[in-house]
Amino acid sequence: MKVLIIDDSRTMRRLLASYLAPLAAQTYEAGNGREALDVLEKEEAVDLALVDWDMPVMNGIDFVRTVRGDVRRSAMKLLMVTAHNNMESVTEAITAGADDFLMKPLTEEMVMDKLRMMGVAA
Repeated sequence: MKVLIIDDSRTMRRLLASYLAPLAAQTYEAGNGREALDVLEKEEAVDLALVDWDMPVMNGIDFVRTVRGDVRRSAMKLLMVTAHNNMESVTEAITAGADDFLMKPLTEEMVMDKLRMMGVAA
């Protein structure tokens, strides 16, 4: 499985990558949505993206909308991983095209549970 981790915090990207290690996932990292789109141009078969909301250059919601507008990426799962913790944000993310939503702070168990619920982890 190929996973793209998009967050402006390098520490958070590394933490999420470590959580995915038991899945033997091949991970890619990007510091914002624009960098993530560049990664997708090089690595077309990405299965899952973990997307932070608040980032410079291109935020997570704009990234999700852009990806959902690209038919080549229709099968890619998108999980918003963010500190936004209100129902309006959840609704906006799902409406934009995110498959699910996970609120920070988080634990490895929370991430793995959500990935199982999304059908991308056993």
